[in-house]
Amino acid sequence: MINMLHKMGIRSGTMYAAGVASIGLSFASWLTSQTMEKAGTDRADRWGIFIGQWAPTFFAVGIALRIEETHADSRAMSGGTFEETYTEGRMPSRAGV
Repeated sequence: MINMLHKMGIRSGTMYAAGVASIGLSFASWLTSQTMEKAGTDRADRWGIFIGQWAPTFFAVGIALRIEETHADSRAMSGGTFEETYTEGRMPSRAGV
């Protein structure tokens, strides 16, 4: 799935921005529900928590996309596939980069 998102052009920065926007939207939905609806604080809290739970997912997908971007850069620099860079199950060193 992450590889597919990367091929579609979605980058890690986009997902990080979506996570930050989700936090802001969570506060905005809580505030709007608190002031506009007469359902009470419980309902406003539920709206804020519901939308606030999206942020960790966006950040996690952003991290996965960042790893994919890093691996794509490694493949491009080495001219081979990423699997070819593994030896004995260890990641290649980036000390010389």
